[in-house]
Amino acid sequence: MASISPTSHPVSSSLGEPAWELALLYPPQGQWSISEYLEITERTNQLVEFTSGKIEVLEMPTIEHQKIVGFLFMVLQAAAEGGLVLMAPLPTTITQGKIREPDIIFKLRKNLPRPEEQYFNGADLIIEVVSPDKKSHERDYCIKRADYAEGGIPEYWIVDPQEKQITVLTLKEKTYIEHGVFREGQTANSKLLEGFNVDVAAVFAAAKA
Repeated sequence: MASISPTSHPVSSSLGEPAWELALLYPPQGQWSISEYLEITERTNQLVEFTSGKIEVLEMPTIEHQKIVGFLFMVLQAAAEGGLVLMAPLPTTITQGKIREPDIIFKLRKNLPRPEEQYFNGADLIIEVVSPDKKSHERDYCIKRADYAEGGIPEYWIVDPQEKQITVLTLKEKTYIEHGVFREGQTANSKLLEGFNVDVAAVFAAAKA
């Protein structure tokens, strides 16, 4: 990595400690470049996001989380009408200097990436499935809500297995408004994509199947 420089204070790891020497091979937080970030994503099976020169390693998803993602992926794909639906891991540029790893990413046919593009630049619809820890809850409900609005993502779904609800947000100017908060016994629907309708109870039942 081009920006890596040796530390002036060498650290020697003792038996049982993390390999601090390995960590020192990478840039300090705030000094990562996008190319360095993309290089590290190609070397790990962890989900890693990038914001203003800093990286964040996300919690690994559980089996139930992935079952929900898979169910929603299939429903969205059936309604995609020539658009493209993909799942994480896929670094997706949200704004300049900010790259996220959404659980599910959708682009309309008219906005499909060019053949030479390796990653998504923006999206038309993003779905995040909320993990049970407090940090993930704040990230999906607050931080990413602000990020995706700033990036002009037209529609954002927050799927919350703990609350058994799906929040569908649509962009009005530069702010998200609630298209609906849907619970078991209801059908969540998209404003952006006609035909993308999801039985809320079926979504969370998929986690237990």
